[in-house]
Amino acid sequence: MTALDPQDRFLALLEEHDKILYKVASSYCRNPEDRRDLIQEIVVQLWRSFGKFDDSYRFSTWMYRIAINVAISFYRSQSRRTRDTVPVEESILEIADPGAAEDSDNIRLLHHFIGQMDELNRALMILYLDGNSYDTIAEILGISTTNVATKISRIKERLRRDFAGA
Repeated sequence: MTALDPQDRFLALLEEHDKILYKVASSYCRNPEDRRDLIQEIVVQLWRSFGKFDDSYRFSTWMYRIAINVAISFYRSQSRRTRDTVPVEESILEIADPGAAEDSDNIRLLHHFIGQMDELNRALMILYLDGNSYDTIAEILGISTTNVATKISRIKERLRRDFAGA
């Protein structure tokens, strides 16, 4: 059996974990064109960094770390450009693959509330809702596991209040 060349290996891993791209991009961009731009930028950064990927770590953990860092940078640069403008499209974020079925009203509301969070809390919720352990989330975001648990607890309480007021 022959080993895959780096490009083929990268493409295979990217295809296996492509939902991460959609989740992160959808959480940081409302506009479909911006989501496509962000996904493209994430893929470029993943490819540029792929030579430094350490096989002793899970690819998904490494991918989340890069995707979230790129998304935060992208979000901040977009925010500076559009700070004084009103967005044309006010659609609620979709965290699922664009081909997914319509979400329920509660899921849409949850995505809306998550979309209003700051970058770190949004990243925490993306990773938490994707079923990652607190240890994995801590590793991806570079914060302590205790900090992850505390922040998620506070976010859950805030979401409870937001839902009660909706």
